[in-house]
Amino acid sequence: MATEPEAPGPARRTPPAQATQATRNSTPAKPLRTAAGRVVPSTARGLPTRTGDSTPEWLEPAMAANGIGSFDWDIRRDSLVGDRRACAILGLAGQPFDRTSGAFLALLHPEDAPVVRRRVERAVAELGQCGAYYRTVFPDGELHAVRFRGRVLADAFGRPSRMVGFVWDATVELHKRERADELAVLREERSRFIKEAARALSEAVTVRDVARVFTELPLPGLGPDGLALASLEGGRIALLGSSGYRAALSDRFDRIPLSPSHPAAEAVRQRAPIFVSSREEYRERYPEAWDWAENSGRSSWAFLPLVASGRPTGVCVVSFDDDRELDADERTLLSTLGGLVAQSLARARLHDAEHELAAGLQRVMLPRTVPAVPGVTTAVRYLAAGSGLQIGGDWYDVVPLPGGHVGLVIGDVQGHDVHAAGIMGQLRIALRAYAAEGHPPAAVMARASRFLADLDTDHFATCTYAEVNVDYGVVYAVRAGHLDPVVRRADGTAHPVPVAGGLPLGVAPDEEYRVTRFSLDPGETVLLFTDGLVEARDMDLDTGVGRLCETVSEPLAAVSESPREPLEDLADRIASQAADTSEREDDIALLLLRWDGPAGGRAAQQLRRRIGQADLARISELRAELRDALRRWGVPELIDTAELLSSELVTNAIRHTDRDAMFTARLYQESGRARLRVEVEDESDLWPTRRTPGEQASSGRGLMLVEALADAWGVEPRGSGKRMWFEVNS
Repeated sequence: MATEPEAPGPARRTPPAQATQATRNSTPAKPLRTAAGRVVPSTARGLPTRTGDSTPEWLEPAMAANGIGSFDWDIRRDSLVGDRRACAILGLAGQPFDRTSGAFLALLHPEDAPVVRRRVERAVAELGQCGAYYRTVFPDGELHAVRFRGRVLADAFGRPSRMVGFVWDATVELHKRERADELAVLREERSRFIKEAARALSEAVTVRDVARVFTELPLPGLGPDGLALASLEGGRIALLGSSGYRAALSDRFDRIPLSPSHPAAEAVRQRAPIFVSSREEYRERYPEAWDWAENSGRSSWAFLPLVASGRPTGVCVVSFDDDRELDADERTLLSTLGGLVAQSLARARLHDAEHELAAGLQRVMLPRTVPAVPGVTTAVRYLAAGSGLQIGGDWYDVVPLPGGHVGLVIGDVQGHDVHAAGIMGQLRIALRAYAAEGHPPAAVMARASRFLADLDTDHFATCTYAEVNVDYGVVYAVRAGHLDPVVRRADGTAHPVPVAGGLPLGVAPDEEYRVTRFSLDPGETVLLFTDGLVEARDMDLDTGVGRLCETVSEPLAAVSESPREPLEDLADRIASQAADTSEREDDIALLLLRWDGPAGGRAAQQLRRRIGQADLARISELRAELRDALRRWGVPELIDTAELLSSELVTNAIRHTDRDAMFTARLYQESGRARLRVEVEDESDLWPTRRTPGEQASSGRGLMLVEALADAWGVEPRGSGKRMWFEVNS
């Protein structure tokens, strides 16, 4: 005897109207067949009542009391009959029935008919029992469920002849299953909601992000009409975000003291949720706080305390327009949500505090304003990294120098933390002081490297320092492990300018840096930047520099045609491109300087430079600068003579004295002719002596050359020290 298989559960409930239509449109059910090939019915459009009820008298009262009907199926004749209760259970009372298996199969739900057919066929083949649970649709379209159990009887020859059995209504069981399925689906949705809410809240960085995520959460199965998130600050409510409330109502309760009698205050004191199911309950439990809820338009509330690390930080309010008695699952869901929001809010408040501290520190470290220097226009930008504390070691500076010139600094200290920012501040101040004292670029960089090494911080820094001669547009650049500057030329093209590089600052304290000299024409711009602008995880350095050059090369309005400074537009263009890229992992510092050219369009006809004591390398730089100046002044024919004689006077001054020397060259226009006067001042009272060296002597011919090639020369006392000079005419 076969045991009853498990009933097929309703994996998907079909609405009654759809189920009826599906039954009508389905292919006519095939009759069941025995193993010998005879017709075997399963279930049909209805059951005729028996004309002769053979149910024993002692069984009938029990069946009637339990609502059980009986059926008798003649397998060979394909005829199925049942008592009145069976027809009522199937919804066929008073309807005609054609007594075929196909009609009975059409009564079943399309999803259940194949299961019933297979079980009945197996019972017939095995002369055993079968049972099934199936759904059926009443004529009014209502979905019902039925259970039956039958047994196959054999004739005198052992062949299947009849199936007799019982049928009873299982609609209550159907509803229980449907409700269980709905609850299972709801629990699954809530479990998925908690996971998604935890993920969204974990990704929220700031307090504003947490408030936005909370007020946009779809609470499955609850459908709240109002959500509010507030923090507690000094006994007052600070509304962080809300949804479902009028703006005027939200503003009314923002920044006001939290009454001790308010349910939110009680939730915070008890550190446990408070649930209020109706307005009557609110008025009864919290009469002193009734004015808070009276005009809110809500009828039930849930007040969830936000507790992080044992400390209450705020409260969540979930409200409904109707009376709502929350069950245990719903209260657990809200309590879990409150815990997630509390942890996320505590983390976000810490982040905001750290970010504010970092931003304030960054503002202190970087120059608040860039000094204006006549003859040049500057623009600066700083973009913090997209993650972390948004503070790092990148910095820029513009330093006015003696003689009206200007120094440009761009640098990057290793690291992205407060320690790196502190080192950056110290290094920036030191480098600025060295530059302002008038030291040449190589000396400024060398002293800064020694300073960083003496700090003993295990940090290094990359840096570029450029001294710009405002009179002639000449740039003297020194690079310590940093990137080459980019220059935008007058024709709009942009390209990097190779600068001789040295080790980063702090790596080798005795490092000597080389100076690279290049010139700017009026209107041309030099751009200094840190590596965050041109290098990222998905972009190599060469690609980044190429993209930067393309951006800088784009058309730019002329100064006279633009209501806004074009250099500021260029800085915004570069910064916006960096901001549009993916999440930045590094800070960006950007410094632009445009040489506007001399006043009146003509370069100042004076060159003044300080030469360090025994700084022989500076002499070659001075010669190059003098050549460039004379070319700009329009007297290239004086270059060779002036360069030779200037070199002799400067060399004599720094080799035979123990102080710095000051070099000055001026061009005078007299009666259509040009006269160049060069002066070298030092603080030594020892006057030069003219000597007559032998043929094999390697020195001693300086004054002889000056006397031979200059149109006039001399030595003049100047208080402490002297001034040597010469003049040549064009």
